[in-house]
Amino acid sequence: MVRHRKGGKEPHKSSNNETSSSSGSSDISVEKKPFKILSLWKTLVGFICLVVAIYGGVVGYLETRVNTPFDDVKVVQKSGLEVPDRYWGTYRPGVYLGMKSREPWSPVFGLMWYELAAAAQKGIRHWCDQGDNLPTYGWLRHDGVTFGEQLISDPPHQIVTSFVKTPGGAHGGHWTARINVTATARSPGPFALVWYGALDESLGPAAPHSRLWIEGGDILGHTSNLRNFRLNLVPHKGKILHKSFSEAHAEGLHLLKEKFYGLLRGDKHSKIGNIAVLSEDDDVIVKNKDANFVLIQLIVEAPFVLDVVYTTEELPTPPLKGDEFTKSLEEKKKSFDNEFEKKFKLQEKGYRKEDVDVAKAALSNMLGGIGYFYGAGRVQSQYTKESVPYWRAPLYTAVPSRSFFPRGFLWDEGFHGLLIGRWSPDIELDIAAHWLDLINVEGWIAREQILGVEALARVPKEFVVQNNAAANPPILLITLARLVQLRPELFKPQGRLRGTLDRMFSRLQAWYQWFQTTQKGEEATSYRWRGREDDGLQLNPKTLTSGLDDYPRASHPSDIERHVDLRCWMYAAADAMVTIADVLQRDVSKFETTRDQLGDEDLLNELHWSTRTQTYADYGLHTDGVRLVRQQSKKPNENGKMVRVVTTAPQPMLVTSAFGYISLFPMLLKVLKSDSEKLERILDSLDKPDLLWSPYGLRSLSKSSPLYMKRNTEHDPPYWRGQIWMNINYLALSSLKYYATVPGPYKAKAGQLHDRLRENVVRNIISEYRRTGYLWEQYSGEDGKGSGCRPFSGWTGLLVLIMAEQY
Repeated sequence: MVRHRKGGKEPHKSSNNETSSSSGSSDISVEKKPFKILSLWKTLVGFICLVVAIYGGVVGYLETRVNTPFDDVKVVQKSGLEVPDRYWGTYRPGVYLGMKSREPWSPVFGLMWYELAAAAQKGIRHWCDQGDNLPTYGWLRHDGVTFGEQLISDPPHQIVTSFVKTPGGAHGGHWTARINVTATARSPGPFALVWYGALDESLGPAAPHSRLWIEGGDILGHTSNLRNFRLNLVPHKGKILHKSFSEAHAEGLHLLKEKFYGLLRGDKHSKIGNIAVLSEDDDVIVKNKDANFVLIQLIVEAPFVLDVVYTTEELPTPPLKGDEFTKSLEEKKKSFDNEFEKKFKLQEKGYRKEDVDVAKAALSNMLGGIGYFYGAGRVQSQYTKESVPYWRAPLYTAVPSRSFFPRGFLWDEGFHGLLIGRWSPDIELDIAAHWLDLINVEGWIAREQILGVEALARVPKEFVVQNNAAANPPILLITLARLVQLRPELFKPQGRLRGTLDRMFSRLQAWYQWFQTTQKGEEATSYRWRGREDDGLQLNPKTLTSGLDDYPRASHPSDIERHVDLRCWMYAAADAMVTIADVLQRDVSKFETTRDQLGDEDLLNELHWSTRTQTYADYGLHTDGVRLVRQQSKKPNENGKMVRVVTTAPQPMLVTSAFGYISLFPMLLKVLKSDSEKLERILDSLDKPDLLWSPYGLRSLSKSSPLYMKRNTEHDPPYWRGQIWMNINYLALSSLKYYATVPGPYKAKAGQLHDRLRENVVRNIISEYRRTGYLWEQYSGEDGKGSGCRPFSGWTGLLVLIMAEQY
């Protein structure tokens, strides 16, 4: 009973408990639901914030990569005064004569001149400028280190500038620059020479202890590296009619000529009448700005010889001037001539003296075109909305053209190095080291380097920003490998350049890998240049990244494109990495694997060989049915703009109608085996006059191509659409020489083509140099005449190696 009663109470209790429990549970859920929703909301918000933070962090990280330096020891270990033999030089290639040191804040010195009868701003010579229309100017001899001699023809006067360095001391040594003015006509009238010094303040105000001033008719200065220095202007021959000077403030090195013109004031001379003289600068006198630009003007009569003697006070060695300078210069010239013959053997090959002189000028203009730049370029990636500054860095490099391209270009420099390396491996390794120190953490090197205000002032705004998706042919890598093959003793464990190459390796590897990652195509073993954009205006969208600019590719840019030249470059790059890794005793296996794969002719033919035309070609979305048409303008008396009209829909195909340089690349870069039937097809087509062959060299595009010598836009004349370019002709000659010397069924034909092409190229370049006074950027495929910019001190200088048969 008790048990029953007990049992009877328990259900009741239980029931109460359940009810209570149930009602309690209901009450609690009402209270906890908002809490749970709030908790879930907070979790969701927190998660979103975390995702945003991670995304922002990733994007921020990716944004910074484009201007983050490569994380390894710098290749350049010594610079400035630590390399005394290359400290001072003509490192301002964009001016007719300019001296500076290899220091970021180096004072710069230079020459201006004008005819007294043409004392207008346009008549003042300073920057190398095609608009000056000088009959000729350029270095006749320049060894890249100790001396140079340059001829400038500016009727009715002729100017010969020269310099010789006196090494020694702890602050860069002495140097002397001579300006020798002669008349080319009777009674040409007075002539104004202006020698100046300036401080580069584009990187910020000069340090308080950096100064320039004039005292006793000389330029004096002081910097932390140079200490006290003096420039004496010593007349060696002739008569000074008037002398004036000024201490001024210029807003930048790119405005020196304008500032100088603004300082000129009219005056009357008792013997020669009206003259222009230098006056005081209001910026210094009235506004109390520091003088950073000092000038001395001499009005002279020809003949006149002036020695500008730079000395540092701590070097006891007497500076060169007068007859001592003349003697030293003649010794330097003789030494240069002997070294030139020793290295290139042109006289031994039977060339006439006047032909050898052209070759000497070609080498000298390349060496005299070496500049030293410092600054930060502008770069952009897909992760940065606007361009951002690269890090500040120096660049020691040759330039393609002193008048038109006085700055560094990546693929040009690879060709420059083929010649410079033969003359001086040390200079070439120093140049390559500076370029490789510009590589970023991604493995990318900007293809155009615009460093400093002087360089920036000469570049159109639209070309300033460099995009990190843009490549450029990796020939610098190939040039280094060639130097290793030519001079292996320099790179063995005890060789003097071994350490430099060793420090280069990680950067070369990163650059090579960047190509493999970013420039690959959709098909296995295919590659595609990035950067092609269809704006509706171009007849065929340019591929600036390839170096061949407007060379016809697929008419409609797309991701399916395959570029045969880039594939061949990557074969050559892999082969170069094998050579460099091998001499450094590094693992070569992965480079060999890629080289062998890209050297597989069956794979190459699958992607790029046309059985119909028996030629190699690009692949992409293409039609030849395109033309430029002028739109109807909505405004009266105004022409509408020219646009591209497509008359036939594009299809995926090989672009066989654009037979030209890129069709030759499997031969040019020696991808084809010496017994390849495809090599025979290329050799058979090479000397056909209706295709690429001309009496002056190989044309860039076949005469039968629909775009041969066609404008790309209304304002864009043909560039790589038929003209003859020396860098590709050099590659053609190099490959023909190779196939003429290795065993194979076509060696005799390759040898004959080499000899005929070489004769045509050499004869035409020398003939045009004599006719015009210049080496040119390109040559006409119709009559061989020089075209493009002049003087072109870049790869046209490969004339020397072509004459010497050094490939």
